[in-house]
Amino acid sequence: MENNEDPIIVRVGTFFLVMGIAVFLLFVTSDLADKVDFDYLFISVLLIFIGWYFRRGKAPPPSAGRFSYVNKSREDARNRKAEKLKAKQDLKKK
Repeated sequence: MENNEDPIIVRVGTFFLVMGIAVFLLFVTSDLADKVDFDYLFISVLLIFIGWYFRRGKAPPPSAGRFSYVNKSREDARNRKAEKLKAKQDLKKK
């Protein structure tokens, strides 16, 4: 079995989000059946809000480093540009 380190409150938040989406689909289905029941909409909004509230405390995943080369290239370009600008300003001062 997978060793998942999420606290129980985050898992409960995920459950509420999934249930909120399912209840929203019930609302859409009731709308398509021409018997709109707005209780489903209100319940789904409530469940999604509760799920988001519980899940917002989850730490973001660590960076995978996939774009480290691109980020390094951008940073190097910024540094070169700043050095050129500083050199031009030093020349103007003289």
